[in-house]
Amino acid sequence: MVKEVVINCEELMQKKQAHQYLAKLLEFPDYYGKNLDALFDCLTELGECTITFAGMEDFCLDDSYALKVLEVFEEAASANPRIKLEKQEEV
Repeated sequence: MVKEVVINCEELMQKKQAHQYLAKLLEFPDYYGKNLDALFDCLTELGECTITFAGMEDFCLDDSYALKVLEVFEEAASANPRIKLEKQEEV
């Protein structure tokens, strides 16, 4: 069974908030380090999943933490073929 997750990009703008949100949403283990390296490690261990990003326009902000998070997701998806990334189309 493929797990489907929708990530609200507005929750990724601040480091602490982003990692708390992702840890809960993606059901990361308690030992999750709440940093970008730990995010990559946990993502590469995920099973079959489709991750959809909602509110991608927030990533357009230069130097936003959300942009760094997105880059980690893209790197992890390259390393873990079980992850499929999608962008929610704006309505």
